[in-house]
Amino acid sequence: MREKNYSPDTIERYTKILDTLTKRGAILTNSSNVKATIDKQQWDNGTKQHARNAVMLFYKFAHIAETLPSYKYTEKMIFIPTENEIDQLISGSKHTLATFLQTLKETASRYGEALALKWLDFNTEANTLSINQPEKGSNARSIKISNKLSIMLSTLPHNTNKIFQYKNKDIVRRSFQRARKRIAKNLGNPRLLQIHFHTLRHWRATIELHKTNNVYTVMKLLGHKSLSNTQKYIGLLPDLTDDYVSEVAHTTQEILNLVNNGYEYVTNNGEDKIFRKRK
Repeated sequence: MREKNYSPDTIERYTKILDTLTKRGAILTNSSNVKATIDKQQWDNGTKQHARNAVMLFYKFAHIAETLPSYKYTEKMIFIPTENEIDQLISGSKHTLATFLQTLKETASRYGEALALKWLDFNTEANTLSINQPEKGSNARSIKISNKLSIMLSTLPHNTNKIFQYKNKDIVRRSFQRARKRIAKNLGNPRLLQIHFHTLRHWRATIELHKTNNVYTVMKLLGHKSLSNTQKYIGLLPDLTDDYVSEVAHTTQEILNLVNNGYEYVTNNGEDKIFRKRK
C-alpha cells in the first residue's frame, strides 16, 4: 500500500480491519469464510466495503486467486451539530485539546492536517493558519482565524516546531473521546457523542455555504482540487434554519467580545450595535 501511495490513515485502517477479522474467526485465505465473517459483523456497508477492499489487497499481495463481492454503500445525510454544542465541547476540554478543536472548527482542516501544523504556519500579524501539509491530494491553503484562536494558539508551549505536540493521532483521538463522553454526560446531551473531528469540517463547510452561497468559496476552504468533489460533499449537508441568537453591544470591548465569539454585525440601533450568531 505504501508503494501505491495509499495514505497512512488508510494503511492503518486496513491493517486494523484485517486484524479484527482474524480475531473474529476469519481465515483470510478462504474467501467464503471471510465473506461469512464480514456479513455477520454489525457494520454498515461502508465499513464492510473497506473490509472487502483490505482483504482484496491482501489477496493481491499474497498472489491468491480469490475474490469477494462488493457492498453497496448508501450515502447518508451528514450530522451537523449546533455551534453551541461545538462550543460546549471546546469549553469543557483542557486547553491543548480545546485549542485543537477550535482550530478544526475555524479552519475546516482534517485533523491530520491540524496535527501537522508548525509554528511557521501561524502568521500572528495576519491572523492566519496555513495548511502546508494537506491530506488526500488536497490543495495547500491559508485561512483567516479569529483573535480568540490566535490567543489560544499563542499560549500553547513552544517546545518544538509543531504547534500541537501529540505524539500520534491515536493519542489525540482517545483524549477527545474521553472528554466528549464526560461533557455529554455532565450536560445530559447525547448528541455530543455524534461529534467527531471530521464533524467540525462538515460544520464549517455548511456555515460557509450558507453564508456565501458560493461553492467555489467552499471548495477553496476545504482544499478540494475538483469542483465535483465539493458538489458531492455539500450535497450531503443539511439546510440550516434561519434561527439566530442576537446580542447588543454598547462598548468597544463588548463588540470585540462578540466578534471573538463568532457573532456577526447586523445593524445599529441608535448608538448600540446589534450582532447575531446562528444557533
